[in-house]
Amino acid sequence: MSASTVGSSDRQVVFTDQAPKAVGPYSQGIIMNGFVFTAGQIALDPTTQQMIEGGIEEQTRRVLSNMRAILEAAGTSLDHVVKTTVFLADLGDFAAMNKVYAEFFPHNPPARSTIGGAQLPRNSRVEIECIAAL
Repeated sequence: MSASTVGSSDRQVVFTDQAPKAVGPYSQGIIMNGFVFTAGQIALDPTTQQMIEGGIEEQTRRVLSNMRAILEAAGTSLDHVVKTTVFLADLGDFAAMNKVYAEFFPHNPPARSTIGGAQLPRNSRVEIECIAAL
């Protein structure tokens, strides 16, 4: 895995080629004050930078895999996530998203907010961001 952190001791930028490159002026993640803050992840394949095929379950799995790669590049893991925010294009996808989400957070899941009815980048059905402790 190729990963790097760049910046001062107070604020470090996290980058890994195991997650999609930023498609705008933002970082995949930022480390500050003992926490990692990830950018919202959509279902982009990190190799092709294209949306993956499939519905909400496949997209949620890809999103959480991308998020996991950023956290690992920062030196932490999904086990240290304290808060997530989930954005759904359609709240009707909540149950299917939640089923996959539970696979990634099987025990003591983080606090979470879920927002529905949002138009997401590249017509993604789901976007997830998180805060994790180092």
